[in-house]
Amino acid sequence: MTADQQDVKVSVIYYSSTGTIAELARTIAEYAEKAGATVRLRKVRELAPPKAVDSNPDWRANLDDTADVEEAVPDDVVWADAVVFGSPTRFGNVAAQLKQYMDTLGPQWEKGQLADKVYSGFTSSQTEHGGQESTLLALYNTVYHWGGVVVPPGYTDPSKFEDGNPYGTSHVSARGAVDNTARIAAAVQAERVVRIAAALR
Repeated sequence: MTADQQDVKVSVIYYSSTGTIAELARTIAEYAEKAGATVRLRKVRELAPPKAVDSNPDWRANLDDTADVEEAVPDDVVWADAVVFGSPTRFGNVAAQLKQYMDTLGPQWEKGQLADKVYSGFTSSQTEHGGQESTLLALYNTVYHWGGVVVPPGYTDPSKFEDGNPYGTSHVSARGAVDNTARIAAAVQAERVVRIAAALR
């Protein structure tokens, strides 16, 4: 860790329905802090009606388990030097809840407050080819419009050949809880985000 990394501010902003993305978000936040950053962990507002949430016990449990996590506001992006967004795949795309939050940042975009920051992403899907890469690429489309600097993990560490996703940390939820491969990928991504953000500062 360098002295510059201790000055880096990172926001980890996510949407999670049944808990996989919430767990990955906590892991990325943990490793960003270990890399020296000051971190805000934030979730975006749930838009689904209570009836839909209650139809899936895991969805309701995750909502209850993360009740203490603050909801993201525009300042969480403005404040940060680096933002790491997390979303499950929704038909190969970003979940509506996270996209809606990103779409509210027009006033900050108009003022140039979203530009020249580091952005990165992570995701999960039910199946191995469930749209992980297309979800992250769709997420980054918004960042390009903001004038952000996309920092993917790439194949910059031998562990990335294990999880196999150069676009961002990802997990196949049908295989069960977040495994060690995904945790190592999250650590690599978090450290790289902090290091590149420190260099840009």
